Amino acid sequence: MGLKIRLLTVAGQMLEVETEEKKREREEALAERVPPLKLSGLSVDELMDLCKDLHRKIDVVDEERYDVKLKVTKNDKESHELGLKIIELQSKFKKPSLKRVKISAEMMLSVLLGSKHKETIDFKSNLKTVKKAEEKKEEVTDWRQNVDAMSGMEGRKKMFDA
Repeated sequence: MGLKIRLLTVAGQMLEVETEEKKREREEALAERVPPLKLSGLSVDELMDLCKDLHRKIDVVDEERYDVKLKVTKNDKESHELGLKIIELQSKFKKPSLKRVKISAEMMLSVLLGSKHKETIDFKSNLKTVKKAEEKKEEVTDWRQNVDAMSGMEGRKKMFDA
């Protein structure tokens, strides 16, 4: 506890010194830029000219201040928008779904080998050919005729023979 209190008191003293230095620097800068006015011994016309000159200078300074303020607000807005974009990209990043690409063997070889690929290779010619056996199809007949023919001893004999 004692260490924290000491640190806080030292920090408070440093802050007071820093604010006093800033005030002093501001007063020095104003003294350099704005010399004290000498109004004694001036006529009314000279005072009017001095006021007009001061107003012109104030207008120039106001324009500069306005321009700087616009630049600062524009930069703040851009930085805020970029921060939002970063947050949006980090939170909504999804891996894209891969799409199936149909590519021939020749195209794949040309992509992989580049200019070295000159001859065409027919992969299908190297495959074995398989002959399809014809399936025996039974003729579809009326089942009632078939039952009559198969009934009795003659029908059973035909089944064993077949």
